[in-house]
Amino acid sequence: MTEQTSSGRARGGATGRRRKPPAKRRRRVGIAVSGAAAVLVLAGAGLGYVFLKLDGNLQGVDINAQLGTDRPKNIDNGSMDILVLGSDSRSGDNGAYGKDEGGARSDTAMVVHVYEGRKKASVVSIPRDTLVDRPACTDGQGTEDAGATRAMFNTAYEVGGPACAVKTVEAMSGIRMDHYIEVDFTGFKKLIDTLGGVEITTTRAIKDSKSHLDLEPGTHTLDGEQSLGLVRTRKSVGDGSDLGRIQLQQAFMKAFIEQVKDVGTNPKKLLDLADAATKAITPDSELDSVQELMGFARGLTGIPAQNVHMVTLPVQYDPQDPNRVVPVEEKAKQVWTALEGDRPIPATATEDTATGRADGVVK
Repeated sequence: MTEQTSSGRARGGATGRRRKPPAKRRRRVGIAVSGAAAVLVLAGAGLGYVFLKLDGNLQGVDINAQLGTDRPKNIDNGSMDILVLGSDSRSGDNGAYGKDEGGARSDTAMVVHVYEGRKKASVVSIPRDTLVDRPACTDGQGTEDAGATRAMFNTAYEVGGPACAVKTVEAMSGIRMDHYIEVDFTGFKKLIDTLGGVEITTTRAIKDSKSHLDLEPGTHTLDGEQSLGLVRTRKSVGDGSDLGRIQLQQAFMKAFIEQVKDVGTNPKKLLDLADAATKAITPDSELDSVQELMGFARGLTGIPAQNVHMVTLPVQYDPQDPNRVVPVEEKAKQVWTALEGDRPIPATATEDTATGRADGVVK
């Protein structure tokens, strides 16, 4: 499908290396690996064993080979876009968090746009319940899916894996994703425990039987299990929708970024974090080595939490099904056009859209 940009030129179908800087990544883990990169750089070539150990933790997925040339054009404007997914697979150790129904879906999805100069970033959360036109996809085993209209966004991962999730985001946005990073429940929990927990402040009680979270108002240092409960909490905050959960996730992510940056240069701590982070993620094949992750991480270390602007894709509740949301097309276009041009997302893009009403519950 061909899409017109704000200048009227057609997008899609072209290839090419994009944006000047190196590398790519995934979920909350990106900043943790940047800390790990710092110690690797300081220690120098004497850490050959460590490089081999961490490389052995990484298993990448070749998004470029699976998608071929039917993608938006790479734009060399110095910016970088990364699709970060949290998988809700219940297989393996993740079985403790529910029954495996036979296929994983993307529980959390964020498009991370890093601006030219690597001093600020915008994060666009895509609600998993968003109804979209899912493009035709082929998964890693060669199984084809014909696509669907009014399909939940998170079914893209279910039917076609990471490549289909990337293709769906690119079809929605008209922006080529430079990188892909995926994190699962167990890996996320272990990463937080290795960090020593994440400190957050709740402005009201959060009690959620499904996520097993029970927090009184006040300041808490959440361990891995509690952190996982927080980012999965839904029914007990705001209007009980996925939009409220996204607001909790965004607040948690900012706290996480700040605390990773406070780790300092303790070699053991950083190496432990690097080990946990590289075990927690599945990156694209251009980020599946320590060398590549180091290049990616160097580009993120200069971004403080206050320079990370987080929004939710502008949506409204679906008139046909209040349990689903649909994009507000004109406002969503404002978001994607801004990122395509490496510009800040205008405040008007998210005005008068559904929010979830959980903003400020976690600080």
